[in-house]
Amino acid sequence: MSELQQVELSPTALLESMLFVSSGPVSTGRLAKALETTSAAVTSLLHMLEEDYHERGLRLQWSGSAVQLTTAPEASAVIERFLGLELTTRLSQAALEVLAIIAYMQPITRPQVDQIRGVNSDGALRTLLSKGLIEELGRLETPGRPILYGTAPEFLQHFGLNTIEELPPLDEEEE
Repeated sequence: MSELQQVELSPTALLESMLFVSSGPVSTGRLAKALETTSAAVTSLLHMLEEDYHERGLRLQWSGSAVQLTTAPEASAVIERFLGLELTTRLSQAALEVLAIIAYMQPITRPQVDQIRGVNSDGALRTLLSKGLIEELGRLETPGRPILYGTAPEFLQHFGLNTIEELPPLDEEEE
């Protein structure tokens, strides 16, 4: 089929196509450049897509001014079963503890995590790093220059969050 015979797609359909083929979050500026429009126009189209997806199996996940097409968090169990991931995506209790500490207290060092837990957290940190749920954010400017850890964009995606502020609040006694 030649270019002249192709059906014209709406800007929303073109935007959806670009999000589908992108391997990660894409800035609204990059999307706007491809569509030859403004970032504001793209943001408006993205909000319309969000509304369309509300009752479907897809979601838009925002990370600042970047956006990514993802599946609905409510579909995770079925998707894991479909992809055969049920057994490989489970985190140990220790890894979940470390992940929660990092999510709520980031940036945080391994010694700080160990102090909160009362045990060594090296193994759990390695697991979380290998799964891409946490990342190194830099080093603390103290003797020994310990590594600072924080959650990675994969953490937000895995738990269906747009920002870390969407985490449920801690109970006062847990703080």
